Amino acid sequence: MVYRYKPHILVLLASHGVVPKPSTPPTTARAVVNDVYRYELRLLRDRYLVGEFSKKDYYDKVVEVRNRYPVMTVLTRHWVEPAE
Repeated sequence: MVYRYKPHILVLLASHGVVPKPSTPPTTARAVVNDVYRYELRLLRDRYLVGEFSKKDYYDKVVEVRNRYPVMTVLTRHWVEPAE
């Protein structure tokens, strides 16, 4: 199957180093971005646990990470153009 990703989705994916091929299912591309997102959150949690910053700062940093991943808020069925 060939997937025609919407241009703005490709830009969002590329900002995280993900450049799906036309044969890449949106769910696979999302899984890759999700893995990177979760990895960043784990690193942040580890830094908090060793006392690098306060709980308030931790919360602010988590929100900052979430805001860098707007593509995660879009359902994968809206990532591609409708089939013709």
